[in-house]
Amino acid sequence: MTIETGARPARRRSRRLLAAALVAIAVLLYPVRKMVQFAADPAGPKDCPPREPNPAAGKTATIQIPDSGNLRWAQQGGTINDASCLNRTPIHGIVEIRTVEDVRTALRFAAANGLKVVAAGVKHSMGGQAFARGALVLDMRPLKRMTLDDAQQVLRVESGATWHDIQNHLHPKFAVKAMQSTDIFTVGGSISVNAHGMDHRAGSVGRTIRSMRVMLADGSVRTVSRTEDPDLFTLVVGGYGLFGIILDVDLEVTPNAVYQSARRLIDYRAFSDVYAQDIRPDATYGLLYGHLSTAPQSFLREMILYTYREVPAAGATIVPLGDVTQVKLKRLVFNIARLGGLAMRFRWFVEKHLEPRLQTCTVSRNQALGEGEACLVSRNEPMHDSVPYLLNALPAYTDILHEYFVPRSQFVSFVDGLRQALLANEANLLNASVRIVHREEMALSYAPADDMIAVVLYVSQATTRSGNDQMARLTGQLIDLCAANGGRFFLPYQLHYTADQLTRSYPEVRAFFEAKRRYDPTELFVNTFYERFGRI
Repeated sequence: MTIETGARPARRRSRRLLAAALVAIAVLLYPVRKMVQFAADPAGPKDCPPREPNPAAGKTATIQIPDSGNLRWAQQGGTINDASCLNRTPIHGIVEIRTVEDVRTALRFAAANGLKVVAAGVKHSMGGQAFARGALVLDMRPLKRMTLDDAQQVLRVESGATWHDIQNHLHPKFAVKAMQSTDIFTVGGSISVNAHGMDHRAGSVGRTIRSMRVMLADGSVRTVSRTEDPDLFTLVVGGYGLFGIILDVDLEVTPNAVYQSARRLIDYRAFSDVYAQDIRPDATYGLLYGHLSTAPQSFLREMILYTYREVPAAGATIVPLGDVTQVKLKRLVFNIARLGGLAMRFRWFVEKHLEPRLQTCTVSRNQALGEGEACLVSRNEPMHDSVPYLLNALPAYTDILHEYFVPRSQFVSFVDGLRQALLANEANLLNASVRIVHREEMALSYAPADDMIAVVLYVSQATTRSGNDQMARLTGQLIDLCAANGGRFFLPYQLHYTADQLTRSYPEVRAFFEAKRRYDPTELFVNTFYERFGRI
C-alpha cells in the first residue's frame, strides 16, 4: 500500500485552484474582449467570406483593356461588392466619372466592346442594383459640383454628390426638403431608388425634383421633369439606373428652420391615430419618425416617437454642422444588442431613459430659455448623420435592411404578423423604424394609391450559407405578410423574392421592363436585379 505524503495533495489542490482561477479570469475577460470587439473601428470595407466558391470570379481577375481613350480606371477586372458584403461579383472594371464627357466616353467604350454599363454611388442597395457580372461600372462619386440659386431656393447638383456634401454647402441658411434618414448616399442613388426620410410632408426625393438631365444609351442628353418628357421622368425616378445615367438635378431646398425636438413613448397601436389627429394637422411639425422596441419585454409594442416642431427663430444662433461624436460608445451600445435578451433590454433602456439626457441641443441657450428650456436644433442637424457607428469589425455578421409599406389601417395587423415571423425565425432585429410616405405617381411606386406607413428593419445576419438561407426564408414570409395587408416591399434590398412575389406587389413591373427596352433597345444599362427579373 502506498501512502501519499502531504505535498502531493497540496500540489493537486494548487493545480485545481490555478485552473479555477484561469477559468474565472477567462470568464471575466470574455465580456471585456467582446466589448472591445463591438466598439472597434473597422480596418476598411468589410470583406465577408464567400458563401460558396465562385468559379467565374477568376475570369475577369486580369483582363486586357482595349483602347479606352481618356477613361480613368479605378479598377480593371476583379470583383465588386455592396454594403451587405454578400454579393461579391466579378466585373470588367470601374471607371471614375468626373465630367459629363466622361460618361459619354464610357458608354461609347462599352458599346464598342460588347459590355454592359452600371452606374454606382456608395452601393448601399443590396440586390445588385449597382453592378452586374462582367459589367463596366461607372463610379459617379467624383461628379459632385453644385450651385445654389438663393432667390429660387433651387440647388443644381451633380449626381455623385452625397447629402453630406449638400448639407455642408447649404448650411446654415438652407436645408434639403427630402433625403434618406442618413446623409451618406449620393443624389443619383437616392433618385434611382426614390428614397424618402424623416420629412413626413415633403415625401420622397422624387417629389422635390424640379428637373434633371439624363444621358441615354446613345449618348444623347434629355432634360426631364413632370412637365418636360414626363414619361421618362417617372421611369428614371425609382428606375434603378436602367434607363440612363443621371447627370445632374435641380432640387428644391427649404430654409434651415429651427426645431424643438421632442420624444414621447406610445403604444404602437396608437401611432396611426396620433399621426392623423395630432401631427398631420399641425403644419409646425417638420420632421417625424418612430423607433419600435426590440427588447423582449416590449418587442414591437412600445414606440418612441421623435418629432421636430418649428419654433420662431428670431435671434437664434445656428452653429456649424459637426461630425458624429462618441462613435465607439454608440457602436458598442448598438452592437451589444447582437447578444440578445438582456443586451436588448439594456439598449432599449438606454434609448428610453439615457439618450434624452445626452442629446445635443445646439441652438443658443438664450433662445432655448425663451422656449421654456426646450431642446432646439436646426433642420439640418437631425439629418446630418453619416452613421460611422454602424460600421464594425465583425466579419462573422452583416446587417441587412428590409422595408415594407402598408396602409395606415393595416399597420397594427402588419406589426403583429411581423412580430410573430421574427420570433418564429429567431431573427436578430437590431432596429425597427417607422416613417410616413406619400402617394407617388412614378412607374414603380411603393405608394401608388394612398399614403403609407413605412416599416424599416435592420436585421443582423451571419455571413454564412445557412445565415443567408435563413434570411431568404424570413424575407419571403415578410413579403407575403405585407402583400396580405395591402402593402408593398421596397425593391433596393436583397433579391430574396420570386417573380410571382414581385409581380403581385408591383403588377406594373412588366410594363416598366417593356419601357426599359424601348428607351434602351440594346440593353446597354443592366444590373443584377434586371438580369434576374427583366424577362418576367
